[in-house]
Amino acid sequence: MQMQLIVAALLVLAAGSVRADLKQAMAEPNLEKRSKLALENAETAYAAARTAYDKGNNSQVSADISEMVQSVNLAYDSLNATGKDPRKSPKWFKRAEIESRNLLRKINDFQDEMDYSDRPLLNKAKATVQQVHDNLLMGLMEGKRK
Repeated sequence: MQMQLIVAALLVLAAGSVRADLKQAMAEPNLEKRSKLALENAETAYAAARTAYDKGNNSQVSADISEMVQSVNLAYDSLNATGKDPRKSPKWFKRAEIESRNLLRKINDFQDEMDYSDRPLLNKAKATVQQVHDNLLMGLMEGKRK
């Protein structure tokens, strides 16, 4: 009984830390570092969603997936706000592209492992992460501007 209370308390603290990490990322003044922190938070939210799904808590899965989508959008918006050309300064853009691709693969695997009736939970998140990844890749790979 005492062990269950400890586990429950840790889960509550972990859920609170996910929210705190996004706030911490939003507070970061350096836009490139903000992007990195937001993508790290997206990974954390993904892991929390997997854990919640394994426990059968679909409402928590939805909340964690929403947090992940917000984090990915924050990362992309932060990189765009730098005003830098991804072709001339690719470091942070390429890092975000790689991390978004890895996250997309994880989402696809997660969706494949889900019960068929639960799969629509990830459709919006998958589409959003795919769009962000495609935009980052196009920014890095497109030809010279005319």
